[in-house]
Amino acid sequence: MGMSWFNRNFVEPGKLPMLLALASFVLTFLVTRTITRLIRAGRGPFRNIRPGGLHIHHVVPGVVLTVVGGFGAVGSGRHGIGACVFAVVFGVGAGLVLDEFALILHLDDVYWTEQGRKSVEVVVLTAALVLLALGGFSPFGVNDMTSQEQHDRASFILTLGINFCFVLIALFKGKFRLAIVGTLIPFVALVAAIRLARPGSPWARRFYRKRPRSRARSAMRVYRHDRRWTRLRRRAQDFIGGAPDRLPVRRP
Repeated sequence: MGMSWFNRNFVEPGKLPMLLALASFVLTFLVTRTITRLIRAGRGPFRNIRPGGLHIHHVVPGVVLTVVGGFGAVGSGRHGIGACVFAVVFGVGAGLVLDEFALILHLDDVYWTEQGRKSVEVVVLTAALVLLALGGFSPFGVNDMTSQEQHDRASFILTLGINFCFVLIALFKGKFRLAIVGTLIPFVALVAAIRLARPGSPWARRFYRKRPRSRARSAMRVYRHDRRWTRLRRRAQDFIGGAPDRLPVRRP
C-alpha cells in the first residue's frame, strides 16, 4: 500500500528527483548549521577552512555543486538513476549556497549578524515552495484549470495574466513573501493585492501620498503585525539557524 502510493504520486509522475533534491537541500542546511554552530562554540573537531589564510566559505563548493547538479539534471530528464543522483547533488549545492544567502546579498560576512537571518528565511521559504510544488501546485494556478479551459488558449492566457497581475501588485505593495507564495496559490496573491500596502513600499509612496488615513491605517496594521509575529519569527529563526551575535552596548 505504502509503496504503491509512493510510486503513483512520485515515481510515475517524475517527481522523485524533486523529492530527493528537497530532502538533500533541507538535510544539507541542517547539517551545515549544526557544524557552523559547533565551530562558533569551539566544540567538536570542525574548524573553518583557511588555506593560505583565506577563509573559504561553504557557498564556494555550493556554487560548484549547484552548477554540476543543475546541468546534469537538465540533461538527464525526470526518470532514472542519473536524474536522482544529479538531483541530490543539486540539493546539496543549493543548501550550501542559500545557507549563505545573506553573505551574497550584502557582499559581506554577515552570517552571525541580524542580517544573517535572511539566509534562514530564504531557506524556509524555498523549502515551502518546493513542498507546494511537490503537492501539485503549479505557478499562477494553472493546475486549478479544467481540461476544457486548458484547451481554450484564450482562457488559459487570461488566467495566467490575471494571476500574474495579482503577484505584481503584491510585490509593489511590499509583500514579498506573499507574492512568492502567490505564484503557486493564486488566492494568497489575491489577498495580498487587496489588502493595504506596507509603508515605504512603491505602492504606498505612489498612492498613499495624499491619503493620510490610508497611511495611518497601513502603519498601524504593520505595527500590530510586527508586534504579534516578529518575536515568534525570530525565535523560530534562532532555533533553526542559531541566534546572531549580540553587539556590545557602548557606554558613554
